Parts: sequence; structure tokens; C-alpha cells
Amino acid sequence: MPLYEYHCGGCDANVELLIRNSAEQPECPHCGGKKLARLLSVVSGHVAGGPSSAQAMPEAGCGKPWCGTGACGRMPN
Repeated sequence: MPLYEYHCGGCDANVELLIRNSAEQPECPHCGGKKLARLLSVVSGHVAGGPSSAQAMPEAGCGKPWCGTGACGRMPN
């Protein structure tokens, strides 16, 4: 069962919800609102020889063109 991220238009909260089937109408756990917009989820994966998934990437990224590839620590400044 996939986890989806939603933004609630009623209370301005971002929430992760477990959706069992596509016919299920998600509801905000904070306010009970049904005006939820599904957000794009960031896909993560492990690359052989790359940093482990336990290492945290900077939330906003480092700003380098290769940021987000897992290579920030190995690329030139």
C-alpha cells in the first residue's frame, strides 16, 4: 500500500497518508478536510559505491548542478 503526500487547502498542512485503493477519498488528519492536493514525492534509491541512505542530504540542497545525485561529497567545489 503506497504512502502519498498531500497538502490540505483547509489547514495548510502537509501530510503523508496510506491509501489502500484509488477510489478511497483521503481526509486530512488535522482538520478532517477533503480539499487535499497530492504532492510530487521525491524518489530515493541507493547507488552502488555511493553514500549510504542513512546519510542525510541537505534539505535545500547545496546548489551545485549535481546536487541530489548523491555525489555532493565527491565533486569539486
